[in-house]
Amino acid sequence: MSNSVSRKKIAIQLTLAITLIVLAVIAKRAIANEPVQSVSQGSITQERAAELTHMLRHDCGSCHGMTLKGGLGPSLLPEQFKDKNSEYITLTILHGRSGTAMPPWKTIISEDDARWIAEFLLSGRIKEFNK
Repeated sequence: MSNSVSRKKIAIQLTLAITLIVLAVIAKRAIANEPVQSVSQGSITQERAAELTHMLRHDCGSCHGMTLKGGLGPSLLPEQFKDKNSEYITLTILHGRSGTAMPPWKTIISEDDARWIAEFLLSGRIKEFNK
């Protein structure tokens, strides 16, 4: 099997695994009668920011590398986004990237959550993870 085919197969398998994890989280929340989306109404609480930071480290880190310097997915360090804005990153988080292993997160997090993550990534505070 060629290297390209092997990478595509791994990307597809990873996308399927992530999708199953996302569906499991949705099902767990539905069973527990928890809201699937945050109700932050334009602002993120400190508690929610901590949850989103945890998600970045663990869920995003599973593809983008535990230090978020890159892995299957690209680096999430600020240098990666020098020609991108918050809206572009927010939309990528919410809708994923077609043809890649990046899944859409819109069923798990709110638009406010995605915007907070995008602004967090652009701020450079992500480098705190690597201390």
